[in-house]
Amino acid sequence: MNILEVIYSRRNIKSFKSNPVSMDQIHKWLEVASMAPNHKMTEPWEVYFIGDNTRTKLNHKTNFFGAPVVFAVLSKHGATDIETAENAQATACFVQNFNLAAWAEGVGTFWSSMGIVEKNRQVLGVPEGYDVIGVFGVGYPEEINKPKERTPIQEKIKYLS
Repeated sequence: MNILEVIYSRRNIKSFKSNPVSMDQIHKWLEVASMAPNHKMTEPWEVYFIGDNTRTKLNHKTNFFGAPVVFAVLSKHGATDIETAENAQATACFVQNFNLAAWAEGVGTFWSSMGIVEKNRQVLGVPEGYDVIGVFGVGYPEEINKPKERTPIQEKIKYLS
């Protein structure tokens, strides 16, 4: 697939096969993800792989749709509020790079924001000075949903003089 096909076809997966995903592949996609733009090369992301015990304590309502791999992506705060916001934006780019790299090789992801809840931050052991950008299920899709209709981009564009 070329990059446009990858972007247009990627979906948030809500049903995974039980087939394992190679950690070597996941590490490769994380390496690719680290090429994300990040202001002043802060590389603010950290990845916490979640084992069965922690996964049970998180008590996600769908158990991450049966994904064989689950991890959290954290973003380190910066020295200023602006740097903290830039770091979160860079980490979101890191996540999108990961999602697209995995999808290009037939592996899907499910992105949950459950890491922003204080109880879940404690379960994950998130230190002060970090935000949880998301908790992700990763695996081979059991099914792929049809795309949801999007607002035409022309309705989202403004031209300033």
